Amino acid sequence: MTGADPRHLRLLGRVLALALLLAGTGYVILNRAVLDPLTLSRAIAAAPAAPLLFLALHIVASLLFLPRTVLAVAAGLVFGLGWGLVWATTGSVLGAIVGFLVARYLNAGLIEPEAMPRVGPILERAEAGGWRAVAALRLIPVLPHSLANYALGLTRLSLGSYTLGSLLGQLPMTFAYVDFGVAGGKVWAGASGWLGPTLVGCAVLVVSLLLPRLARQRG
Repeated sequence: MTGADPRHLRLLGRVLALALLLAGTGYVILNRAVLDPLTLSRAIAAAPAAPLLFLALHIVASLLFLPRTVLAVAAGLVFGLGWGLVWATTGSVLGAIVGFLVARYLNAGLIEPEAMPRVGPILERAEAGGWRAVAALRLIPVLPHSLANYALGLTRLSLGSYTLGSLLGQLPMTFAYVDFGVAGGKVWAGASGWLGPTLVGCAVLVVSLLLPRLARQRG
C-alpha cells in the first residue's frame, strides 16, 4: 500500500489554509463593529503578556484584512508613544512577512503576475525596484495592508528586500497613528497635553501622504 501523493497533500494544505483565511476574513467583516481601538486596547492591557498578545493580534489582523491603523492606535493607548511605536512597527512588519509567505506558499507558481493585465505591471515594477518600490507602495494610503502583503507574495522579491521596504514604508503612518492613540488616551482619561501628539500625528500623516507624490516627481 503506497502512501499519499505529496502533491495532493500540498494541494490539500493550500486549500485548507485558503479556507481558514476566508473564514477568518468573514468573521472580521461580520464583527468589525466590536474591533475598535478602545476595545482592543482594553483586551490587550488586561493580558499578562500584553506585548506578545499585541504582536499575535497584529499578525492575525494582517492576514484577515483588519486595518493595521486600528492596532497602531491601540498601541498608543496601551503602551504610549515610545513602546507603542516599537510594538506597532514590529507587529506590522511581522504581519507583512507572514502574509507575504502565506501568499507565496498558496501560490507556488499557480499565478503569474505577468498574466494579470491590471495588477501584473505594478507587481513587475515592484519586483524590479526591490525594497525602494515596496516602500513606495506602502506609502499609498488607499492600498490595504493585507492586500499588499498577499500581492507582493506573488512576485519574486527576496524576503530581505520586501522586509526592508515594508519597514521603511510603513513607519511614517505607524508613527502617526500611534501618536493619535496617545492623544486619544489623554482625552479619554480627561488629562491635558493631547493637542501636541495630535498635531505631531497630523503632520507626520500629511508628510507620509505627500512622499509618494514627491518620489514620482523626482523619478
